[in-house]
Amino acid sequence: MTSPAPTSPTNRPEASAGLTDMVPLWVRLGLVALAVPQALTGGWALLDGAGWFESFPGFDPRLVAAEPPFNAHLAADAGAGFLATAVALVLAAWWGERRVVWLALAAYAAFAVPHLVYHWANPAPGLSGAEDVRNVISLGIAAVFPLVLWWGSRRGRGGRWSR
Repeated sequence: MTSPAPTSPTNRPEASAGLTDMVPLWVRLGLVALAVPQALTGGWALLDGAGWFESFPGFDPRLVAAEPPFNAHLAADAGAGFLATAVALVLAAWWGERRVVWLALAAYAAFAVPHLVYHWANPAPGLSGAEDVRNVISLGIAAVFPLVLWWGSRRGRGGRWSR
């Protein structure tokens, strides 16, 4: 009885599928662009939950305070979630492997899409109709941008990266 051939980097299933290939630089920079507001929002919510609640995004309209009451536990949990998403995006940008990028984009989308759906279906009582529309549009852009990065991370024709 013969033993199976040892797995080498060239005969692993993920290698043959190109999942360990590096993504283009612009995709990695896009991951950082997604990570920065996540990290800033998360850090703010963790370090000053009440200030984050009252002032986010730092100018009018104040989006979080538009749905009172303040809850310190919820602010800390939300901040940790924002920060966790930022960490995944930054690590994916640093490592640059397609499968890691896809994992980080999936994690971000798992946050961004329900966030968009919630705000689309539940107008905030403290916002005007126009402010709610602007909020949903900006959240929609944040939910679609990962699709652009995913598209840019796919392999091009003939196994070459489209740049």
